[in-house]
Amino acid sequence: MKGRRLPSSAKQRFELIPHPDFPSRAVRSISVEVWKANGSLELRYHVRGALEDVLWPEPTEIGRADRLWEHTCFEAFVGSPGKLEYTELNFAPSGQWAAYGFEDYRAGMWIGLETVGSVGCFDRPDGVALWCSAYLMALPYRREWQLGLSAIIEAKDGTKSYWALAHAPGPPDFHNRDCFTARLAAPSGA
Repeated sequence: MKGRRLPSSAKQRFELIPHPDFPSRAVRSISVEVWKANGSLELRYHVRGALEDVLWPEPTEIGRADRLWEHTCFEAFVGSPGKLEYTELNFAPSGQWAAYGFEDYRAGMWIGLETVGSVGCFDRPDGVALWCSAYLMALPYRREWQLGLSAIIEAKDGTKSYWALAHAPGPPDFHNRDCFTARLAAPSGA
């Protein structure tokens, strides 16, 4: 992937929306660019707003960590159409990440075999960008994927906002398949 520019048709861009019961005073918008590349899922989150009011995790050694969703964290839920199983990926701006597999909705969880190739967080003139790359071992690469893209933003005042492509009725629940509204097609020639 490095050094190779993807055709624009291979990338898709999505806008996340805040849960109506948990608006953010700090963040104005979150967009996500996503694509498949060489067996991996590539994501670029772009956060805009009063970012000095966001509680950003301190940078640390890149590696696996649990409970990242308790603070500012970016997530991707990936499944195959017609299948109950799905993978949850968590990426923290600190550089930490987690991967979990589920047999069904919040059931049969296991520690995912996915490997995160990179997590990077960068200040940009128009916001903050988080780049993530994960190799998804549990999902057939050459098939269409359903995606739920989401983020938890913790403000310095302790409030949290919950962002997703779509929200099911009730409290925030990113595991709900109604939130898996994005599709990534199988690679051409598959």
